Amino acid sequence: MVGNPQMEDLAKITAENFTADTGITVRFTILPENELRDRVTQDVATQGGQYDVATIGAYEAPIWAQNGWLHELSSYADADSGYDKADLLGPAVASLSGADGKLYAAPFYGESSFLMYNRELFAAAGLTMPERPTWQQVADFAARLDDKQAGVAGICLRGLPGWGELFAPLTTVVNTFGGTWFEQDWTPKVNAPEFTAATKFYVDLLRAHGQPGAPQSGFTECLNTFGQGKAAMWYDATSAAGTLEDPNSSTVAGKVGYAYAPVDKTDSAGWLWVWALAMPKTTKNADAAWQFISWATGKEYERLVGATLGWSRVPAGKRQSTYEIPEYRDSAAAFADITLKSIQEADPVNPGVQPRPALGVQFVGIPEFADLGTKVSQEVSAAIAGQVSVDKALADGQRLAEEAAARHR
Repeated sequence: MVGNPQMEDLAKITAENFTADTGITVRFTILPENELRDRVTQDVATQGGQYDVATIGAYEAPIWAQNGWLHELSSYADADSGYDKADLLGPAVASLSGADGKLYAAPFYGESSFLMYNRELFAAAGLTMPERPTWQQVADFAARLDDKQAGVAGICLRGLPGWGELFAPLTTVVNTFGGTWFEQDWTPKVNAPEFTAATKFYVDLLRAHGQPGAPQSGFTECLNTFGQGKAAMWYDATSAAGTLEDPNSSTVAGKVGYAYAPVDKTDSAGWLWVWALAMPKTTKNADAAWQFISWATGKEYERLVGATLGWSRVPAGKRQSTYEIPEYRDSAAAFADITLKSIQEADPVNPGVQPRPALGVQFVGIPEFADLGTKVSQEVSAAIAGQVSVDKALADGQRLAEEAAARHR
């Protein structure tokens, strides 16, 4: 599993609940996001058989299903009377389904992206955050609230290389600035004016008003920075809100405001992602693996988390029924509605201003994108560190995109 808070909660409560009830022992390997992707991809692609269950996402599920690497889960879910597959949110199911319409991973939590801001810092500066801010407004706020003397950055943004780290937020900025990785006919546009403008904006904003160590900051680092009151704003995953509202892990609990993903040329810009539990074809414990997947992604697990760890920590964004639980709605009142609406507004078919050749908001749904996005992210991270220019980074990226496009034309 990826080492995000919701997954760490799962590891904590499995033995005394799932194992106690079923007798099935679960051994966890929890890794940072980039390392998880490398390890799981290598194992599943080579049929290594190391894992009975693996955490994958909306990018991998349809591609790996096509490759024949995963068990389909629809038959398990349909035969499991307590699972209630119909309760799963449509965007989550669609993003985890194969071309045959079957489910190939069960959603653990779903997310879009939004802007989180410290309401106390905004109030002290006499600033008001719009419900739907523009990126220029965000940049202006960051300049006003940046207080290096007090150790508070104007904004926290990911700068850590990785297609799913740096380029998750950055691709949404590219989309709303009018850019795209590829046009519908597979013409690469990585060094086009719109892609360049978005990347320069992001890099300049981070260099001027971002957190210290930005080139090494991913989701986890920004969660810690913002959660300890060291940044006035943070644009990232909606799933972060539950941790931020937990006073046991956050000093800004009760002080956070939430706004929709900032925009420029589009009406909305939030990404769409699902972390999910999949069963590699190589598992020798399929029935036990499904029992665990069913428990961890089911309704009763959410109630268990709420009752034992706190309702704000429920892994939400995957089931309609979650948003009908009174305790969850009370605990997540600050962010539940905007999270659900952001997920529903995300459009993986048309996330920008031009038609796309493949599905994906913050990624391009082709096998080559993991390598392409990661290599270009390394160059952009170097630009954030002041080691190369954005123009040089994207010129190199355009050449790599040409190679990927040649396989699809």
